Amino acid sequence: MQFTDRTDAGRRLAEKLGHLGPHEPVVLGLPRGGVPVAFEVARALGAPLDVTVVRKLGVPYHPELGFGAIGEGGARVISDEIVRHAGVREQDLAAVERAEEEELTRRAHAYRKGRERLPLRGRAVIVVDDGIATGATARAACQVVRAQGAAHVVLAVPVASPDVVARLRDDVDEVVCLSAPAPFSSVGEWYQDFSQTSDQEVVALLARAGDGGPAAETVEVEAGGTGLTGDLVLPAATGGVVVFAHGSGSGRHSPRNRAVARTLNRAGLGTLLLDLLTPGEEADRANVFDIGLLADRLADATRWLRHRVTVPVGSFGASTGAAAALRAAAATDSGIGAVVSRGGRPDLAGADLAAVRAPTLLIVGGDDTTVIDLNRRARETLHCENRLEIVPGATHLFEEPGALEQVAELARDWFTAHLVRKGPGGR
Repeated sequence: MQFTDRTDAGRRLAEKLGHLGPHEPVVLGLPRGGVPVAFEVARALGAPLDVTVVRKLGVPYHPELGFGAIGEGGARVISDEIVRHAGVREQDLAAVERAEEEELTRRAHAYRKGRERLPLRGRAVIVVDDGIATGATARAACQVVRAQGAAHVVLAVPVASPDVVARLRDDVDEVVCLSAPAPFSSVGEWYQDFSQTSDQEVVALLARAGDGGPAAETVEVEAGGTGLTGDLVLPAATGGVVVFAHGSGSGRHSPRNRAVARTLNRAGLGTLLLDLLTPGEEADRANVFDIGLLADRLADATRWLRHRVTVPVGSFGASTGAAAALRAAAATDSGIGAVVSRGGRPDLAGADLAAVRAPTLLIVGGDDTTVIDLNRRARETLHCENRLEIVPGATHLFEEPGALEQVAELARDWFTAHLVRKGPGGR
């Protein structure tokens, strides 16, 4: 597996880390090359991003041999066995540690520009690098993160030496590695563009992550006598709010929908991501495909939201969630002002398609041929303003580089045009 660049690697890596979303992890990039990868992971998971600055402690006169590592907050990991076998005096080891502490402090301050280090105690932490050859730095970083109080440590990399991956599994709770090719000579050979990451780029990415917009409020939505957990984001002076209806087997922690939601948030749109099924209900696969149940829940959630905000409300549906969104929009009192479907199954909305009046955008991947046909047929039934957008080269999950960004931009423009610009009611 070869990656275009670190951005591409980060997006692909994020797809394999979606299961960690419910644990609300902190993402830490290893400066410098690991930070662009970590930025994409944090963005996809909706997680906070920071760097983990560690310094290896090398034995004097043999600095490539590390006897430990130090991190911020006084975190210190020492191998007594190496110290003993190296036969180095305590005062010499202390001198090495003092020198490395100074460099650690300097680098941390340079990267964060005065921002506080994210607390890790009791948190799930994902340590990200752009690849691993020897594993020395990654091992030190994971040990330091554990010493800083992390409850669950995950090491995530796009590519690594298979031998090193096997060894590192003893140091962390989980290793996520997309590719461990053999033979393995260097990390750079698995990237088309492996140009050096600058300190300035690290600073800029941390600043962008820190300016991610308003925090999500965890809410409980009453729907048909069932309490549904959701994440509500309301930017200042929002012009509209979009409720997300997730597809089969997905929920409010879906990295794809969270990525789309952040694009909408940056455009001044509010978002409500919620689980339309409880964990117990999800265990029964029949519920996942019960479009009537999902549509009723979505309609109740929309009514709940309309009592809370005075701006127009739209709906974003993915896969089977798109059918639920369209069926909910078909009700005469739905209050749904616009609908966007991503890789959706509008055909599952059945006869209700003809009753939809909300402007509807259907987005399908160019290589998702079966779903393209289903969406084209659905357009023949829709009597509302509608459009079909096909993203070239994209498959059903829009995992290809740049594909999900196109989805997010199309959705942003549709909701902006049909909610924000048309004012109350979105009609």
